[in-house]
Amino acid sequence: MPEWTKPVSTPVRIALLIFDQFSNLCLANCLEPLRATNTLKGAQVFEWQILTLNGAEAASSSAMQVRPQVGLSGLKACDYLFVLASYGHDRHDTPATRRAIRAASAKAGIIVGMDAAPWLLASAGVLDGKRATVHWDLLDGFTERFLQVEAERARVVRDGRVMTCAGAMSALDLTLGLISDHAGLAVRLDVEALFMQGDPPVDGWHERGTVTDPLVRRALAVMRENVEKPLSLQDLSRSLSCQPRTLDRRFRSRLGAPPGTVYRHLRLSSARKMLEGSVLSVGEIALRNGYESPAALTRAVKRYYGATPSALRHR
Repeated sequence: MPEWTKPVSTPVRIALLIFDQFSNLCLANCLEPLRATNTLKGAQVFEWQILTLNGAEAASSSAMQVRPQVGLSGLKACDYLFVLASYGHDRHDTPATRRAIRAASAKAGIIVGMDAAPWLLASAGVLDGKRATVHWDLLDGFTERFLQVEAERARVVRDGRVMTCAGAMSALDLTLGLISDHAGLAVRLDVEALFMQGDPPVDGWHERGTVTDPLVRRALAVMRENVEKPLSLQDLSRSLSCQPRTLDRRFRSRLGAPPGTVYRHLRLSSARKMLEGSVLSVGEIALRNGYESPAALTRAVKRYYGATPSALRHR
């Protein structure tokens, strides 16, 4: 059963090991949604540190220099170990790298290989007997080299405590899945809207939290188009050519919340963005998000976010 919201207890600890010639886009598609989740929740849902093998700076494929917080030998126990390698992965595939990856993997709950990094994980024996994917340019060679790995042409694959993804866009798929798992679907929808408003999520890996139901996706689009003058459940259902009880059942089964709860969340999320990112008055923001007065919006915001509109604006 999907969970609409999840309480924040302790942060999810992520260690991200990068190798020279890594993809900037892959790194950003991993970290920016996590950062956005923390911002939207107003809490540290995720915390991360960047590592390299020896603690020295790493240069991306476009020559961007990244300074790590620590070398891999300083890694402490973590929930996830992300490994990111892209171009020149074969140069990194050395006995020392294999030993380091095996030792680091023992300290992580889940190991994640991104882009070309599954090649390094397979060489270190981490993927033995597992299903996995790798950047599709490398898939044929990967299949021939690592006979002990069941290679798949997929965007994201999870097998036990190992996850692999095929490149930069699939890294976004994977990260959105983690947001669903640890923060709930409400935050995931907000993050999706922040990075790709108006577009459906990329196809491929349909993990928990991906909204694939066509009726629910159409309903969400209609809701977002009608935040200023919210539709009743009957009018919303009529616009979608379905019965209200059908829409209610599909929302509860796909999102873990009824349509009214989701609609209210979308309106308040829109109001919050305006409070934090514009100079519009509270009265104007109330009208643009379907509230009859500033007082009504203030009550709703305080009840939902635990803070007044002015507090959110100055946060």
